[in-house]
Amino acid sequence: MKRVTGIGGIFFSANDPAAMHAWYKRHLGIDVQEWGGTAFSWADADGKPTAGTTVWSIGAADGKHFAPSKASFMVNYRVDDLHALLQALREEGCEVLEKVDDSEYGKFGWVIDPEGNKVELWQPPAGQ
Repeated sequence: MKRVTGIGGIFFSANDPAAMHAWYKRHLGIDVQEWGGTAFSWADADGKPTAGTTVWSIGAADGKHFAPSKASFMVNYRVDDLHALLQALREEGCEVLEKVDDSEYGKFGWVIDPEGNKVELWQPPAGQ
């Protein structure tokens, strides 16, 4: 079974998200959208667009999205079969959160790494 196939997103928190959005937009040229982030489109080695994006987003430091982790970041990893991977992680003794989200954006599950960081696993909808 394939496990992680790529990075779906990078999320981090900030005490002043608006100031951080402005800094990244001005100094690094990231096109921060109203929702607080951007989606980088993928391309092949020849520069031709391919299916898939990597999300980059900054949220408020007082948000609960990263809980129970106390880290100021969370990486979202793409996977092919979320339920099979979560089961394998449980069997290997990993701390897998019971909640699984299934929406129009795909399936999401979470595992806690050895240092207490919440790791998001994402099975995108077909064709993405």
